[in-house]
Amino acid sequence: MADDTASEGESEGEGEIPAELLATLPENPRDHLSDNDAALLEDLLDGDQRALARVLTKIENRSEGARELLAALHGHAGTTPVLGITGSPGAGKSTLVDKLTDYYREREETVGILAVDPSSPYTGGSVLGDRIRMGSTAGDMGVFIRSMSARGRLGGLSMATTDAVTALDAFGMDRIIIETVGAGQNEVDIVETADTVAVVVQPGSGDDIQLLKAGILEIGDIFVVNKADMDEAAGTAADLEAMVHGAEPMGGAAGHHAVDAADHGDGAVGTDSDGGNTAENAENTEDGWTPPVVQTVATTGDGIDAFTAAIEDHGQYLDRSGRADARNRQRAAATLQRLLQRDLSELSEELIDAHGGIDGLAAAVAARETDPYSLVETLTAPIATAVQSETEPLDGVDGPDDAAD
Repeated sequence: MADDTASEGESEGEGEIPAELLATLPENPRDHLSDNDAALLEDLLDGDQRALARVLTKIENRSEGARELLAALHGHAGTTPVLGITGSPGAGKSTLVDKLTDYYREREETVGILAVDPSSPYTGGSVLGDRIRMGSTAGDMGVFIRSMSARGRLGGLSMATTDAVTALDAFGMDRIIIETVGAGQNEVDIVETADTVAVVVQPGSGDDIQLLKAGILEIGDIFVVNKADMDEAAGTAADLEAMVHGAEPMGGAAGHHAVDAADHGDGAVGTDSDGGNTAENAENTEDGWTPPVVQTVATTGDGIDAFTAAIEDHGQYLDRSGRADARNRQRAAATLQRLLQRDLSELSEELIDAHGGIDGLAAAVAARETDPYSLVETLTAPIATAVQSETEPLDGVDGPDDAAD
């Protein structure tokens, strides 16, 4: 993942909300809920899965009251660990999630699963393929599975998925697992939502590792070589281990996770003598995390114990190093940016409609009656003026230019 450590020497007041903005925020978000939504909120907090399903539907459809519900849920969230499972299609992610769920259920932990499926080109809905491969938990009231659409987002997650994590967290799930759509290198949004990201790779995918090295493989906290009963598994695991420890088995630079690793003597850094998982042997300190490589056979459950041990190790590392707080801030920043981008996009559509619609404006540009740059600048000028007035320094407070003088 990207370096999410907090900068040293932060000023005492840095990161605080300006008093003027704070004064305009509601003291209790519940006060803005309708009676029906207030009752729905209480049912969800009381552990009613039907209420949870209804809230998730409101979130995904962006129904009236969804934002107010999320605002009220926000204060009840933030305690459940979130695991992201990503990787190329065909790596066995869904089967792996199914076995993980079995593992946690045997320990009486509740699990919320968000399976992000490809979007339908016609309805925008999810194809529901992942849920079909998670059949072993059907009917288990300790498991809640929700298939969600990627909504065409190249990064693999829609805003609705991030909001759904808030709902599952507030509901009180012990574990939340997000399985992403498996779109390949572009699927990096999971880093902004999950506490721990596991990248699943199938054996014999050396060329894929080289191709994805600058993208999806750099976000992994744990690498999982699934289908480890195949002949190519040991070679794929060795390639991954060399990559994360800074070696160049295939002629490329390692991901940004790499830290100075201890010399294990046999050249297979981080592995045991049998070439097995590295969860117990990775050289991880408060200063850095070296992603372990574990091998699993999801169809039989082999390697699940090692995988869950690596997940727990990473969670402890985040707490021990202070990076858990930094990652929470990173997640909050990403949520703010996505919400702003979505709202500004909707405002832009309203702005275009108020000036004749996109067809009329496009016709004028195509006919060379005007140019798109001047047109957009004119359309957004009132917004730019409003933003500038909001960012002007308060009376008696020097702005950046004054301070420079």
